[in-house]
Amino acid sequence: MGVMTQGDKGFDRWWNTAGDWVEAPNVRRGGESGVQRLRLPDGTLAYVKRQVGHLYRSLRHPLGRPTALRERDALLALRELGIQVPKLLFCDARQADGGWRALLVSAALEGYQDLDQWYAEGGGSQLNEAEHERFLATLAGVLARMHRHRWQHGCLYPKHIFVAERQGAEGKEFDVALLDLEKCRQRISLDTAARRDMLQLRRHSSWNAAQWRTLIYVYQHALGRKIRGLES
Repeated sequence: MGVMTQGDKGFDRWWNTAGDWVEAPNVRRGGESGVQRLRLPDGTLAYVKRQVGHLYRSLRHPLGRPTALRERDALLALRELGIQVPKLLFCDARQADGGWRALLVSAALEGYQDLDQWYAEGGGSQLNEAEHERFLATLAGVLARMHRHRWQHGCLYPKHIFVAERQGAEGKEFDVALLDLEKCRQRISLDTAARRDMLQLRRHSSWNAAQWRTLIYVYQHALGRKIRGLES
């Protein structure tokens, strides 16, 4: 694992750090994007997303804008809403020789597992029914808070939902965090943001019908409205 030395600040120093690739550079959106893991001098485990020419286009940015900057905007917005996301350590983009380079550095979520790993290692099966319903309710509350403010995650797969357990007075309690906000954006319509995310999560989750109904019941109650097509 790479180690960053004291005094390393700024775009060039972050860009030139060497860590372990956890997501090797791959070609998407006409550019490259990859993620390295790095240990900082204070012991913080950080993830460094490096991008070259990795852009998205919109009405506001028809010529393209680095996706790292969109992810930064989402990280800051969701944290402001009280939603647990990775702590942003550094983000910047540079344009030179007709192309973009971008960096996004975030701290690891210590003590969390992604939902796929959590279930695979028996996290869900070790809970009693009340505890599992408590987890689903916690997740539902986080997603409803995001969607109430019209934010759509855009890639809401179980591997991008992280969970941490802690012991409470009446059994296990849970914290839920959201990761990989590269496609996250604020929509005009709450319904659009909610429906697309939740249907995507339903397609890729392993919950049975009863568990999904529990999630949606709490979710729609927290959202303050029903979203068509989610209850089936």
